[in-house]
Amino acid sequence: MKLRIAPSPTGQLHIGNARTALFNWLYAKANNGTFLVRIDDTDTERSTSEYQKDITDNLKWLGLYWDEGIEVGDSNDTYKQSSRFDRYRDVAENLLSKNLAYEDDGAIRFKVPNDGSIEFNDYIRGEMSFNLSDVEDFVILRSDKSPTYHLASTVDDVDYGITIIARGEDILSSTPKHIMLMKSMDAALPDFCHLPLLFGPDGKKLSKRHGDTSVEAFRNKGILSDAMFNYLCLLGWSPGNDVEQFDINTAISKFDLKNVLPNSAIFDEKKLLWLNGLYIRSTNIEDFQVTALSQIEKDIQRELFDEEKSRLSKIFPSVQERIETLADLTEQVMFLIDEPFIIDELDWQDVNNEEAQNYLFLLREEFIKLNDFSLEIIEMTMRKLLEEINVKTKVGFQATRVSITGTKISPPLFESIFALGRDTVIARLAESIEKL
Repeated sequence: MKLRIAPSPTGQLHIGNARTALFNWLYAKANNGTFLVRIDDTDTERSTSEYQKDITDNLKWLGLYWDEGIEVGDSNDTYKQSSRFDRYRDVAENLLSKNLAYEDDGAIRFKVPNDGSIEFNDYIRGEMSFNLSDVEDFVILRSDKSPTYHLASTVDDVDYGITIIARGEDILSSTPKHIMLMKSMDAALPDFCHLPLLFGPDGKKLSKRHGDTSVEAFRNKGILSDAMFNYLCLLGWSPGNDVEQFDINTAISKFDLKNVLPNSAIFDEKKLLWLNGLYIRSTNIEDFQVTALSQIEKDIQRELFDEEKSRLSKIFPSVQERIETLADLTEQVMFLIDEPFIIDELDWQDVNNEEAQNYLFLLREEFIKLNDFSLEIIEMTMRKLLEEINVKTKVGFQATRVSITGTKISPPLFESIFALGRDTVIARLAESIEKL
């Protein structure tokens, strides 16, 4: 059994193509088959090496490593259509010599029989039948001797021994043409599976009007690879029993192309974010720390110092419980990083008053006296002072939060103070006390 994905490097890896690749990969893995990746770059003007790298990098990010194809092994075959033009021309000329094709203004068209039908069994849609009277003679080689999609894709599927072609349902109407070409080449016919397209929440075909549609964009938004893999699985398929969070091994053990639903799947970014939050919270703290530190270094574009890492490690357990994506992380913990400390002026104006200033002044005095700066002692000290001077919790705590983190929105207050450390907290309180 051999399946394939054949993306065109004329754009970034689309969510829909990633789902198609995933379903092909899963079915190959579930049946001890081979998964092949080739590059369909007959559109030489729009194809770029940058898009090709985006495609291969993001397939690997999803964990969809291939057994055969581009970048794999030491084969002389590039697995790129742009290097196989001579092969396509030979096939077209052979069909011309057998009177199965004819020239038309310099191009070569395949000669479709006037009657009869093409029938095949689709894994998802069942028995399919197309009347040949509805299929016009189609171009296989253009006048500039470049192959059309119909010819190049079909020849590749034959030459690489693809036994199951699973692709989007937008290609369904072209399948009779590809079957006729395969028969004309005396090739064995593969099985076919046409996957439903992805739609947005509004019920329309997924496009840029729905927002981001590339895998790379969601990586940049802080989506975890495991969460994206899991969510893509759910777009038209389920392991059963209403299970929504599952790992790769579970997906492989349960997956069957024939169980993919025929109706269009809805890509809902809100559900992806929800699932991503589940994955973040279920990650063990050691692994989360590695991922989080890498994300922060990427965002601030430098390596973190050991002292910064030590401070951050104290706040990570609290942050891990509260973020949906890794993109939410750095902004929340910037107050712990050795960068210029900036207080949000609007937030400060909102919390700064004489009552709050009195609390901050006395709290600083109390912190100076402390030898034990543990979480428990920090909380006890802060709450006791509120009672002693009769200040409301919101007034005292919000002013403290803004003065030491720079914003009203931050990780839990006591944990933030503990992570920042006694000396820095005392210094920041002093700066805030001067800003009445």
